[in-house]
Amino acid sequence: MPFFPPPHSVSHSFGESYRVGSASSNLAVKVFCSWDYKVIQKRSVQLQSENISTDLKECLAEQRLESCLSFSKKLQELVILLVAWTLSLSTVGGAAIGIHYFIEYVHQVLHEEFLKNNHAGKELLLLALPLVVSLINLLMPYFYNLLAAWEKQESPVLEVYIAISRNLILKMVILGLLSYHWLSWKVTSSEIQCWETFVGQELYRLMVMDLIFILLDVIFGELIWRIILEKKLQSKQRPEFDIARNVLDLIYGQTLTWLGVFFAPLLPVVQILKLLLLFYVKKVSLMRNCQCPSKPWRASHMSTIFISLLCFPSFLGASVFLSYTIWAIKPSEMCGPFQTFDTIYDSWKVWILQLEESNPNITWFTWIHQNLFQTSYFMLLIVAMLVAVIYFTIEMVKGLRSIISILKGQIANEREDKKFLIQRLHIIYEK
Repeated sequence: MPFFPPPHSVSHSFGESYRVGSASSNLAVKVFCSWDYKVIQKRSVQLQSENISTDLKECLAEQRLESCLSFSKKLQELVILLVAWTLSLSTVGGAAIGIHYFIEYVHQVLHEEFLKNNHAGKELLLLALPLVVSLINLLMPYFYNLLAAWEKQESPVLEVYIAISRNLILKMVILGLLSYHWLSWKVTSSEIQCWETFVGQELYRLMVMDLIFILLDVIFGELIWRIILEKKLQSKQRPEFDIARNVLDLIYGQTLTWLGVFFAPLLPVVQILKLLLLFYVKKVSLMRNCQCPSKPWRASHMSTIFISLLCFPSFLGASVFLSYTIWAIKPSEMCGPFQTFDTIYDSWKVWILQLEESNPNITWFTWIHQNLFQTSYFMLLIVAMLVAVIYFTIEMVKGLRSIISILKGQIANEREDKKFLIQRLHIIYEK
């Protein structure tokens, strides 16, 4: 069941925000046809007005960017963009290398602590890695905001996409490095008696440390900074609420939950409690400490982007991680229900055989398992069905677009016919 909601959400969101034939840049349609006259409440009217205003600002900024930039200006912006991306990717690489060597150091010290049987020092050392990871996730987005301020992108859409891409690359690289570390032989074949429990505890520490640093960011990055702006600097401005960063923090937390649902089954409960706490904390902080972002947001398209990021890098990566764990990694030999098997998937095979022996009437179920799920033909069939569905969907969209273009041509012809008739009527009237 958990595998179906993310793709369904993505498809539904794409259907809502990227409709066939939608006129995203037709300002006349937005000006005269965007208002919903069913909205009567004052707050809802104000919100709808702000949304339409934001959408118009975004479209005008895009058109102004396309029409006013010269070749030299475009070249200058390209050079600045390349330098900024080089700096951002260098920082991501540096953070990944630093985390890798820090993990090596932690393993070495942990081995010494195991030999000394020092449990207190071992527990404190295990908190060091989540502390470093959460600190990097907290500080690096501020550096990316400085790069964005230096770039001064004219297109608000491009600025948002760049900010999302940089933060996403940072978080996915760190999570990928940690996943490789958790499934490496240094963890699965070390003196750790139950590496599954160790991985679950690591993910739990990361989630709790992430919550602590988010709360610290709310206190010092929003509350204290707002007090400094108002009391010391005598400024009416407040810190802007960074929508992209906050949503990516939610995606990061959900990814930790998906990665740890097999190793720590109660981790989703912790995630739910964390989300409830952050919802009310962020709500109060937004109302009291922050102002609306100055960057225009096209809400429907942005929600589609965020749901897509939640599905493909996050959900797909967690699925690959858990699939590799179940099919390829040897379980712990000292604990757990799978300690007598070579892989966790072997327990499923044994259960199928025991089910057949206990009830011979369901041999058909065993035959389906052996001839479909244990062969590559089943996966090929699933892939072929998905490709066929994608192909027919693309062809259907192409057909709808061709129909829309034909209807637009007919409307244009009708308009020309009416102009001709009006001109003839004017000629007849003048005579």
